[in-house]
Amino acid sequence: IRQQLSQLVLSNGDAKLKYQLQLRLPLQQDVLASSPYTLTSTSFSSLLQLFSPSTLHHTLGLFLPHFYPPSSPTAPAASDSVCHIPSPFSTAPPTSRPVAMALADESNRVVQEFDFTNDDLNRHVQEFLRQMNEGLSQEGTSLQQIPTYVTGVPNGTEKGLYLAVDLGGTNFRVCSIMLNGDTTFNLTYNKVAIPKELMVAKTASDLFSFLAKQIETFLKEHHADHFESHLRRRNTYSTPSGYRDEHIFRLGFTFSFPVKQLAINKGLLIRWTKGFDIRDAVGKDVCALLQTEIDRLHLPVKVAALVNDTVGTLMARSYTSTGKSRSVLGAIFGTGTNGAYMEKLDNIKKPITGDYDKTTGEMVVNTEWGSFDNQLNVLPSTAWDKALDVESVNPGDQMFEKRVSGMFLGEIVRLAVADMINSEKSSLFKDLNSSFNDWGTTTNIAPQSGFLKPWGLDSAIMSVAAADNTPELSTLRQELENLLHVYTPSLEDAQAFKAVSNAVGRRAARLSAVAIGAIALQSGKLDDINEEVIDIGVDGSLVEHYPFFRDMIYEALCEIDGIGPKGAEKIRIGIAKDGSGVGAALIALVAASREKPEDYLTDLRSESTRARKPSDALSMYPLHFNGIPTSSLFTQIHMPD
Repeated sequence: IRQQLSQLVLSNGDAKLKYQLQLRLPLQQDVLASSPYTLTSTSFSSLLQLFSPSTLHHTLGLFLPHFYPPSSPTAPAASDSVCHIPSPFSTAPPTSRPVAMALADESNRVVQEFDFTNDDLNRHVQEFLRQMNEGLSQEGTSLQQIPTYVTGVPNGTEKGLYLAVDLGGTNFRVCSIMLNGDTTFNLTYNKVAIPKELMVAKTASDLFSFLAKQIETFLKEHHADHFESHLRRRNTYSTPSGYRDEHIFRLGFTFSFPVKQLAINKGLLIRWTKGFDIRDAVGKDVCALLQTEIDRLHLPVKVAALVNDTVGTLMARSYTSTGKSRSVLGAIFGTGTNGAYMEKLDNIKKPITGDYDKTTGEMVVNTEWGSFDNQLNVLPSTAWDKALDVESVNPGDQMFEKRVSGMFLGEIVRLAVADMINSEKSSLFKDLNSSFNDWGTTTNIAPQSGFLKPWGLDSAIMSVAAADNTPELSTLRQELENLLHVYTPSLEDAQAFKAVSNAVGRRAARLSAVAIGAIALQSGKLDDINEEVIDIGVDGSLVEHYPFFRDMIYEALCEIDGIGPKGAEKIRIGIAKDGSGVGAALIALVAASREKPEDYLTDLRSESTRARKPSDALSMYPLHFNGIPTSSLFTQIHMPD
């Protein structure tokens, strides 16, 4: 055996194997055993333990049972201490390792801090409903309940080609979407990360000029013929009467931040979220800000509709879902969180300025539920929630989002785990005795570890923790080392991290169920025998990639008064892919049905006539049409031959 080990060229306990060793160990004969051998995976540190002085007799007994029979078992003394098994741990640490027991106890204490009981659940639902109706009646409430001027949802038969851009968080996406009219669509897109310095730029122009340049790049790459023909028209002096509507792309602007919407194509920024903080943009029309930068580049694009990503998700789900039931809610659970739902016009008591279609009797309302209960009437607030809020760019705001969205969950976990690392009561990520590395191995955490830096823990590792249910948590331990520079973490270390991470994720899922359940109750469709399904479209990394997130939502819905297991069965939660792109196109279509294209085409041709100066050929592309901002122009487009 020692000769075989020497072939591994590993001489001391600090050595590590890239892959787990595969051993075949003979088992004691058992009448229930189907084979005298079993295949096990173990780490090198675990393998070395087989040959320590205290375990050598037992190890030789595994390989040579006839020469080294097992020792007779001994019963524990009555005076031996008993360690309570905390629920997150599959096995209790042995009483011979009190430090490991302390880690388990400390982990269990932290997990309890994030417990969200059924009583908590129902109390939150009632408060959510109260704040919803308060927001429908007046301005200045936590749940702002913003009218979107969208008064209908698609049925899957719509057709047309549109541009859409999506500023939703850390990325910016430019798309062209062809709606095929059969619940399907074709989408082409480019995506680019937003530079961090632009998220906190001094002026709005810094950010929006970057966005306009990405639109230009997209047109050159994916619609080169159309773009080049536009350039040729701008630099010639053909009769302006030949300037046709299809020469201009109509664009839906998905803007995933709180705005006060004044029309289908106009909205004033209320505040930034998700790490953005550009002061001079607050209070300004974001469509006009983008249009100004587009016009500086003389692009054949007109911003036609302002779209919230949750409204887009609702529209996309309605277009692609099958069955006769219309979607009731579109929700995002990703970098941020928000929801938009269909509300009866009669329930919207506060004034709605501007023109909109009143014949449907409904309007999509953007809840902006990220700011639910900013007053903290009911929301849970651990010490780590409070610490996160203080170090955020918007203390006291978006309190619901800070407990639910992917942008913040990783930091909550990091803050809790960092306290455990620094605690004298626990041995987390310290070179102390454990069941797997108490001889010849070294557990340590590097100074550059994300655990030790604010916002240094990516929420993605929470999905790894939730998915790894293997006995040794080998995948999670590897990721702790690769991503967070925790070297040779023990099984107990990984168990502790998994327990805390899962507790934070479960609380987020149950809080998500609060919002979904409240809107299901508000819809009045749970008891409507004519409504077979309450369809809800969702998008975002949490519902897509966090294991069992939707399952935990359903589990919580079953516990909500007025819903219960029967009502939860009626709620159908489905992924709405590309909601920000397809949804923007669909809202453009809804708006186009109420526009008169000949009005702005006349203005365009008139402006083009005045702009035909040999010294300024570029001015043929107008910024305004008879004083009307170009952001007010909107129609369906078709590509020219």
